Amino acid sequence: MAETGWRRPWAARLRPRGQVDVDRAVSPAAIVEAAVARVGAGPVGWAIELNTEVVRRIVSEVPALGGSPSAVEMLRRGNEATTLHVLFTLVDGPAAAAPAGAATLESVRELVHRAVPLDQVLRGVRVGHAATTEAFLQACAELVDPDTAAGEITAVSRDLFSSVDGLADAMIRTYLVEHEAWSTSVAAARADLVRSLLDDTRTPDHGEASRVLGYDLTRHHEAVVVWSEASNGDSTLQRAAIEALRARGATTTLVVPVTTGRLWAWGTVSPGGTRRTDSWEEVTEALSHRRVQAAFGTPADGVAGFRRSHREAGHAERLERLRRAGGRPPRSATTYADVAAVALLTTDLEAATDLVRRELGGLAARSPAMEALRTTLYHYINAERSIVDVAGRLHVARGTVTYRVKRAEDVLGHDVDDRRFALYTALTLVEELGDAVLGPVGADP
Repeated sequence: MAETGWRRPWAARLRPRGQVDVDRAVSPAAIVEAAVARVGAGPVGWAIELNTEVVRRIVSEVPALGGSPSAVEMLRRGNEATTLHVLFTLVDGPAAAAPAGAATLESVRELVHRAVPLDQVLRGVRVGHAATTEAFLQACAELVDPDTAAGEITAVSRDLFSSVDGLADAMIRTYLVEHEAWSTSVAAARADLVRSLLDDTRTPDHGEASRVLGYDLTRHHEAVVVWSEASNGDSTLQRAAIEALRARGATTTLVVPVTTGRLWAWGTVSPGGTRRTDSWEEVTEALSHRRVQAAFGTPADGVAGFRRSHREAGHAERLERLRRAGGRPPRSATTYADVAAVALLTTDLEAATDLVRRELGGLAARSPAMEALRTTLYHYINAERSIVDVAGRLHVARGTVTYRVKRAEDVLGHDVDDRRFALYTALTLVEELGDAVLGPVGADP
């Protein structure tokens, strides 16, 4: 990308520190492609990498802006749009840069729907502004000739202040308008009532809550979280949730949209084992047809069961999002009962990653050869060391299985039976979550 005509030519030389694929951006592909055409892949990759770091800092310092994988994803989309806006300001000037993007303002509306107070939103804006400014100024100092750096840094500081200040004003106006509309809506009242039921520190009248919601809270409940990365409307998600719960035997349902592309739902189901055994095939078909995903909790009784099943569905959703981030193919339906062990192991993802890298050593390297050894060893332990079973499952020769197991032991530096439980746990985590627990690209296992 030529620097000719750039107000800040040094910005053309911005490059990410690690490997950043612009295809992994959270913004729509058309926006990313337009950004690359405008300023080049290097600066856009740098902005995507910066966005990840800034969002991590925002969520760390203002936890109310996180709270769930989908909330963090929405924050990433909004902040990525903001970061690209700032980059364009440096390239073309404030007048030429586009106004605050739809993703930025949509993230503000979602914060209103999640009942995040304005003071927390403003605090997040300040944290994000500080982190973004710091990164741009540091890059300026590194890329500009020392003789002109002082003047350039002053000019860039002025541009950054003007850009972010304008964005902050637009975000505040959007928040206030949306808050007024949302506060008076029936949807807000229902969502607030459901949140109070999920919060065991609040004690709404359960009988009155059942009447208002049109849903009997004393029954046996199965909770589900439904979401989609596609451009599906809320009505599509609601139909998918209802169809899935009906297939599971639900007689009545409660659906609560919580953010764009995500909703909570519950169904009253029979407490015994009277549900059809083929229901999951129907559930998966309904979800895949509408291009949505769903995570189910285990059925449980009463208000306590209403909470518990929802909490479990949230854990299952978090795990499925981790799988996708780790490069694993998406599953239409995930049940907490099937993934509970891995979900608990990844409650502290950093600790889980440390366990994987410590137990696997060189086997944790991101390469096709090491992946083949890990997969073979995982199935070998799971099959109680049956080479025939593993060969059949992986569709390889028995000699290949024998070679891979021996090679894996060489890489590990010990026999499979040494630290077998810890080794199998680490292999299970990688098998389920892929790159999400292998650590950053290029890191030494």
